Amino acid sequence: MRGRQWAVEPPDDPDNPPADPQQVARTIALRRLEAAPRTRAQLATTLRERNIPDDVALAVLDRFEEVGLIDDRTFARMWVESRQRTRNLSARALRMELRTRGVADDLISDALETLTAEDELSAARVIAARKARSVQGLPRSTAIRRMSGALGRKGYGAAVTAQVVREALDEVDDDSPTPWT
Repeated sequence: MRGRQWAVEPPDDPDNPPADPQQVARTIALRRLEAAPRTRAQLATTLRERNIPDDVALAVLDRFEEVGLIDDRTFARMWVESRQRTRNLSARALRMELRTRGVADDLISDALETLTAEDELSAARVIAARKARSVQGLPRSTAIRRMSGALGRKGYGAAVTAQVVREALDEVDDDSPTPWT
């Protein structure tokens, strides 16, 4: 375990009185937020792991929400935009990631409303085109299997996967002087 194992009560030291639990909780939460945006659930887990009493953690997290330091709705929207743009993840994969970060389902649904079917199809095409170049020259069945696996790991369903794999392989096949074997 990194750092101190105690959060509120340091080892017995007559020269060092026990720390104020609310101040300790605020400091821990602020340090986590300095590193990267966090959800309320992530901060609650951190405070629990650091032995902050539940009532103190609740009060600090409520105050942070009140002043706008924690906003799961904004977090979810930013997460969807960023991860879809940089990682080309499907809505299903984004939903799973946000759930693991403790975002409520209604906030996840709101954030995912910004994605259109065309956005998801475009992102899948990027992955398929990249993978198609790397499997060029392999038997078509192997290429399909590898491309489908890459898209599946990004959360894309069978219908989208079949469509973009076929398109990408047809594109590579048209550009290639040698036919697929």
